[in-house]
Amino acid sequence: MHVESLEQASALERAAAAFVELRPRLFGIVYRMLGSAAEAEDILQEVWLRWQNSDRATIENPSAFLALITTRLAINVAQSARSRRETYIGPWLPEPVDTSLDPTLGAERGEALELAFLLLLERLTPTERAAYVLREAFVYPYTQIADILQVTPVNARQLVSRARKRLTAARREPIDKTEHRRLLAVFLAAAQTGNVAALEGLFAADVVSSSDGGGIRGAARFPLLGSTRVAKFLAAYAPRFWPGTEMTWVEANGRAGVLVPRNRTDVTLLTIEASPQGIHHVMWIVNPAKLGAFERSRSQGDAGTSDRG
Repeated sequence: MHVESLEQASALERAAAAFVELRPRLFGIVYRMLGSAAEAEDILQEVWLRWQNSDRATIENPSAFLALITTRLAINVAQSARSRRETYIGPWLPEPVDTSLDPTLGAERGEALELAFLLLLERLTPTERAAYVLREAFVYPYTQIADILQVTPVNARQLVSRARKRLTAARREPIDKTEHRRLLAVFLAAAQTGNVAALEGLFAADVVSSSDGGGIRGAARFPLLGSTRVAKFLAAYAPRFWPGTEMTWVEANGRAGVLVPRNRTDVTLLTIEASPQGIHHVMWIVNPAKLGAFERSRSQGDAGTSDRG
């Protein structure tokens, strides 16, 4: 019995080691599909339980098995998330993550993780999203994508192609990280002084300002549209929002953002989406649950930095 117990313990250790090694990639797949770090963590917990309880001796390729289970669970959650998004109070924005130490979140390719891109992925069906993420971010072969999605390899190619075309048609020309940070800094200066003309000069004509508060008091329930309307709102809001604040610059989803204290306990994460035509989207994340998840990802990054110091 003692030998048998040792063998079981050794097998579980090997299973845990395999899971830990693949975990960053699995997290990256789910996070891109759902735009939620919290939901990604929940799914990985379920994947770990299924991996523990599986007959691992019969599984020839643990990586393929774990990717299959993870993706199928993510598709199920994505399908139910659509109805939850419809009942979400106010604009919904993806849950931000700190990418300062892992800018691609386990991807083999540096596929965009910007909040604006995750919003575009929401336009795809869950199956299209899965096919696109597996191929474009993680370079899975079409045969494996077909196996995961239970379609033919030809259909897998079609899913990726259709998703790519839809995203390309909707995506604006990006700017690099340095220009993005510079533009955000200029925007902050104009917003703090309430300079309507300066703000309008930074905005694209179709600019949108979205505040994701999940229904909390003080968060705008509807997005604002248009350069003049957004500029005037920010100017009117400036005297109440900015005085006495000490902003903290962060990296959220591969792009610069700032944490802005609202009172003793609350904070707002502010970032922008921009192209050479100007700022298209001002994103305010106020939802405490999403900000709590972001702070946890920041603290994990800080721990990793101190470990290496």
